Amino acid sequence: MSDAPNPQTAAAGTSQAQGKQMDFHPQPRGGQPRPWAFPAPDRGVLGNGLTVLRCNRPGQQVVAVEVTLQAPLDAEPAGLDGVATIMARAFSEGTDKLDAEQFADELESCGASIDAYADHAAVRVSLEVPASRLRKALGLLADALRAPAFPESEIERLVGNRLDEIPHELANPTRRAAKELAKELYPASARMSRPRQGTEETVSRIDAAAVRAFYDRHVRPSAATAVVVGDLEGVDLDAVLEETLGVWTGAATQPRTAPPITADDSGRVVIVDRPGAVQTQLLIGRIGPDRHDRVWPAQVLGTYCLGGTLTSRLDRVLREEKGYTYGVRAFGQVLRSSTDGTGAALLAVSGSVATDVTGPALADLWEVLRTLAAEGLTDEERDVAVQNLVGVAPLKYETAAAVADTLAEQVEQQLPDDYQASVYAELARTGTVEATAAVVAAFPPDRLVTILVGDASQIAEPVRELGIGEVKVVSGG
Repeated sequence: MSDAPNPQTAAAGTSQAQGKQMDFHPQPRGGQPRPWAFPAPDRGVLGNGLTVLRCNRPGQQVVAVEVTLQAPLDAEPAGLDGVATIMARAFSEGTDKLDAEQFADELESCGASIDAYADHAAVRVSLEVPASRLRKALGLLADALRAPAFPESEIERLVGNRLDEIPHELANPTRRAAKELAKELYPASARMSRPRQGTEETVSRIDAAAVRAFYDRHVRPSAATAVVVGDLEGVDLDAVLEETLGVWTGAATQPRTAPPITADDSGRVVIVDRPGAVQTQLLIGRIGPDRHDRVWPAQVLGTYCLGGTLTSRLDRVLREEKGYTYGVRAFGQVLRSSTDGTGAALLAVSGSVATDVTGPALADLWEVLRTLAAEGLTDEERDVAVQNLVGVAPLKYETAAAVADTLAEQVEQQLPDDYQASVYAELARTGTVEATAAVVAAFPPDRLVTILVGDASQIAEPVRELGIGEVKVVSGG
């Protein structure tokens, strides 16, 4: 055998020797975690009556602005459902100074974007822009709110776009289920019983005059709030706001009195027939307490344990054990929140299963609810939920847009400015017993309206055999 050294062994030895001679710096150690709390805004009022919430977030070079307008959907005139949505979309379609194309060019030139939508609580207009161009972008936003052009040709285009959207929404099983649940839960006279963005019949009636009339009646600075979040160092925000949003004028208005939200949650099943469907879309719901109720944190925690994540009870049974679905979620969605007790939240379970296991999947879902009522949550489930809900908060609110959106939401729901910070503390303090009681009250097995979008010829009889309520079949058109 040769006494020559192995080249690989020699190279390794050389590398090790060199490594011993290198001067490595000590590995850095992590510091102590800094305590986190949801940012507290400063509140003020401009001379024109516009309320302003501002929140300086050093390092957030993209500033987010959210403007909430007291123009809720129940303020829409009879027969014109959707006019708030068309108005919101038309805010960026020109002003008294710029036509639609020029307005878009000016926005692009300062790297800004404007979006708007209408909901049951308010109309929301959103702006995002680099901090260095905040003044110019706020000027454009102010012009859009102060003097929107609402040109007839653009309104006609927006109405046409909305009419084109409606068939696609009806064809979408998730959207179709939501439409049917609203129709079933709320009285026909209630705005919440009808599609948020209007129907083909109501949208087709909307013209520029109707949009202008709705704007004139409801959009004014004294009934609006602007939230500004981002890196505001070196920005004289008071001066910028007065020069832009501050020039918006309008007569003062009295706060709107919203009708109470009522619903019929007697247990029943509605099947939206889709012949030949290979899956059934499930949406099971009722209404419950909103964020002004003391039970809200416990309800959030219990609902998360039921169906908020892949480790929840519903997923564990329906997805992991039975393989019926890719996922089922339980959630609470605030419809409208108010200090006078007229608000409510939609409490729901949503998901989809294969057509041939619709009956067994619903049977197991109801068994989960009954077991929960009989045995309660475990301390482990509660602890995991608290860790997920509270622990993710610093990541959830990393961006200025996320903070601004939450602050604007608090305004729309008539919540105090420190609400979000306090609710995380309440979640951390909520015990297993309280969370169990809240989720059991939220999802009583005999008081749920079940919407199924699927093939009625295959699923109707198995569902009837479950005894979870009277079964009705409606056309899927």
